[in-house]
Amino acid sequence: MAVDMRLGLTLCVPHKCHCGSDVDAQCRHAMVCKKAPGRVARHQVLNDIILLAINGADVPAVKKPSGLNRQDGKRLDGLSLIPWLSGKPLLWDVMVASTLDGSYVDTAATGAVLVADQAADRKTATYADLRAHTVCFSAGVS
Repeated sequence: MAVDMRLGLTLCVPHKCHCGSDVDAQCRHAMVCKKAPGRVARHQVLNDIILLAINGADVPAVKKPSGLNRQDGKRLDGLSLIPWLSGKPLLWDVMVASTLDGSYVDTAATGAVLVADQAADRKTATYADLRAHTVCFSAGVS
């Protein structure tokens, strides 16, 4: 699908999305829609990969830890169970930034790496209140 999108090929029949937006033949809207069916699955796969990498380094970690909430009340995606750096545990929260999303279009025109950097900066700001107690892992994916 990524190759087809890159080449601008027709991926689907134009239609209305569940959210009410128009979906074009390149199906770009599916990558940014909050109601897209594959969105949650992609998020879970990324969390599993991060957890496997941390566990592969013999560091125990858990997904969706209780007790550490974001400012908006949502839970983080994961936390190491032992100190990672300077006596602080590592926490992570997956976010995928699409260069097709309206909020990143201007930045994407300059470079896709800048979209990932902008997403990481936003995520870092979200967890500013937890930084004193944890090591935050920010990696924007575009």
